[in-house]
Amino acid sequence: MSKLAFDPHANRPVLTGGAPLAEARAAVVLAHGRGADARDILGLAAAFSVPDVAFLAPDAANNAWYPARFMEPIAINEPWLSSALNCFDRVVHSALEAGIPAERIVLGGFSQGACLALEYAARNARRYGGVIALAGGLIGPDGISRKYPGAFGGTPVFIGVGDQDFHIPVKRSKHSAEVLAGMGAKVDLRVYPGLQHAIVQDEVDAARAILEAVAATAETA
Repeated sequence: MSKLAFDPHANRPVLTGGAPLAEARAAVVLAHGRGADARDILGLAAAFSVPDVAFLAPDAANNAWYPARFMEPIAINEPWLSSALNCFDRVVHSALEAGIPAERIVLGGFSQGACLALEYAARNARRYGGVIALAGGLIGPDGISRKYPGAFGGTPVFIGVGDQDFHIPVKRSKHSAEVLAGMGAKVDLRVYPGLQHAIVQDEVDAARAILEAVAATAETA
C-alpha cells in the first residue's frame, strides 16, 4: 500500500476478540459501519464466533472510513478511502505475520465496513478463508471499470442485503457478486424481502457457517 500525505486512519487502534491471535487457527478482520466503532462490530462478531478464531477490528477515525456515500466518484472519498484500505491491509498482514495463512483469514464488515471489505478483497484478490459483506457493495459510481487484478481461487463470499435498504442498492450488491464470481469467488448473494439497513439471523448463520468451515480446514491442516 502507498504512503499518503494525509492518512487519517494511520495508527488507529485495533480491538480484538475471540482467541488470542498468537494461539488462533483462523482470523477474521472486521470493519465497522459509519457512526459505529470497533467495539460495535466485535459485539456482532460474538454472535457468530467459533472456537480458536481471532477477531481483529480496526477503529476508524471519527467513526467513518470515508466521508461521502460509497457510490460517489472515488476521488470524492480520497484520501480517506486509500487510508482505510491501508489500515485494513495492515490488520490483514498482522494475521499473516502471526502465522495464519490467507486461506484461513476471513474479511468482513457491516454497511460502510462491508463496502470496505469487498473493495479490499477485490483489489487484493487471493484465496481467502472467506468474505462476509453484511449490507455492502463494491465502492465507486456506476459504470466504472471493475477489472481488478488477481483471482479468488474459490474463496467463499457471502453478501446479504435487504431489498428496502436505502443505503445499499440491491443492484450494486448484485453487480458486486457478479464481479467477484467472475474473479473466481464462490458467491452466495441473499436478498431479503422487506429488510432495510439491518442484519437478520440468516446472515449471522451464514457467517458462522463460513467460519466453521475455515476452522474445520485448520483442524485438518
